[in-house]
Amino acid sequence: MKLFRTISRYFRDAGKSVIRNFSLSLASISCIAITLIVVAVALVLSYNVENFAESIRKDVTVVIFLDKDTTESQRQKIAEDIRKTGNVASLEFKSKQEAAEETKKQNDIFSSIVDGWTDETNPLLDSYMLKVKDVEKIKETVSTIRKMDKINTINYGEEMVDQLITVFKAIEKITIGLVIALIVVTSFLIANTIKLAIFSRRREIEIMRLVGASNTSIKIPFIIEGLFIGIFGSIIPIIITIYGYNSLYSFFDGKLFSSSLAKLISPTPFVYNASLILLLIGVVVGMFGSWRAVRKYLKI
Repeated sequence: MKLFRTISRYFRDAGKSVIRNFSLSLASISCIAITLIVVAVALVLSYNVENFAESIRKDVTVVIFLDKDTTESQRQKIAEDIRKTGNVASLEFKSKQEAAEETKKQNDIFSSIVDGWTDETNPLLDSYMLKVKDVEKIKETVSTIRKMDKINTINYGEEMVDQLITVFKAIEKITIGLVIALIVVTSFLIANTIKLAIFSRRREIEIMRLVGASNTSIKIPFIIEGLFIGIFGSIIPIIITIYGYNSLYSFFDGKLFSSSLAKLISPTPFVYNASLILLLIGVVVGMFGSWRAVRKYLKI
């Protein structure tokens, strides 16, 4: 019971302190709120870039054309060897007759040309449509397949895929670095802001020490005060994240540029996960800022 009363007193004193020093507390809360809004934007970008990258990874198709004289048994052997590469998400066979039918559907000119083909005069080749598990290993997989017998050509838009992988990797690293940098900068800004609040109350702290208060009993209310400041500073960014992203998702109808590859990540549960991250950042930064200010600047 004594421990519970002590903890309750710490929280009560911290709450009173936030209200009593409202102007300085508001400065700290505003600092956290502004920074967390920027962090929220970075999180939205980071998650959606990763979602775009994942969509492209799933959509990349390697078309493996077989030699014209490939037999049924050789075709099955090729399929087995491709699966043995270990980087196969799906493998689908497409005969030259199926390819011809798809060509006919493109326009009337192609349709009239294809209608004149027979099985013997059909110039198209049988093929396998391969989707890989890890697009970053696609070069290695394609290189292995090229060495197999009865492989004519392989096409998967090599240059475009390589460029997209490079761009998305760069964007992911930048957004992650931005979030980390913002957290570090915010922690120092909060520490300096809270330091002003502590210096304005240094006489109060001196009196507490004179009456025999321990270092711990002096530090804890300030750290809890930082907890409150972090929570209050997170409220506006969380509201903006939840309602702002839902509005953004609805406005673009869930995808950018009307492309199935540029689908925005679904608001649920993303906005709630992002809100939890913002709350944790706010709380940790607020508590750390208070702890750092008390420890380093007041030498308690």
